[in-house]
Amino acid sequence: MELNKFLNTYYPDLILRPPLFYNWSVGIRFEVGVLMDVDYTIPHNPYIQECYRRAITLFEALHQKDDDIFVLIDINTVFGFHQLKRRLKNFHPYVEKKHLYSLKHEVLSLYPEEEEDHIVTHRFTLSCKARELRHVNLLKAICNQDFGLTPKQTNRVYFINQRTKTIFHVYDDRGCDLIATSSLDIKDIYIRFNDWILDYDRKQIDEVFKGE
Repeated sequence: MELNKFLNTYYPDLILRPPLFYNWSVGIRFEVGVLMDVDYTIPHNPYIQECYRRAITLFEALHQKDDDIFVLIDINTVFGFHQLKRRLKNFHPYVEKKHLYSLKHEVLSLYPEEEEDHIVTHRFTLSCKARELRHVNLLKAICNQDFGLTPKQTNRVYFINQRTKTIFHVYDDRGCDLIATSSLDIKDIYIRFNDWILDYDRKQIDEVFKGE
């Protein structure tokens, strides 16, 4: 299934932009970064190592190896700059080269309030099997973005599972969002990783799963 058809079918009213958790009625917000240890420097600080562990664990709990997934990378840039330089660099460390030939590109206007500043979003979409994605490296790169570590991925990345109909977004080292079309589809994740739920949003999240 093509990405836009998938979104129109299962998420017809969703604008795919952060904060994802607050843009959809069924979701969980997890905390992945906890308690920076001042006695350790980056990258050996237990804080960043825990960020990696939680992000990777959640991804692997959500995606079976043979699941068909979409990997989206949104890049904000100046309106009219159609030829993004080295645009493939955002994907090539994480998949085999053959998959790059199917890379899709579209120009979106996700932030109408920024149109006066001529900012648009370039969305690159890759379709592959979960096992074909080097997800460990990509998730670490997302968590690294604010620490001066390499590799780093500063653009927004979304993982969409066609089987479970879930959308997973690690926004940085602080946390990640998971949304679904039904609370039943992610009830097991809610139970298994309940201790990782961000306490600030816990009451709202608990209400979604009450009585399920």
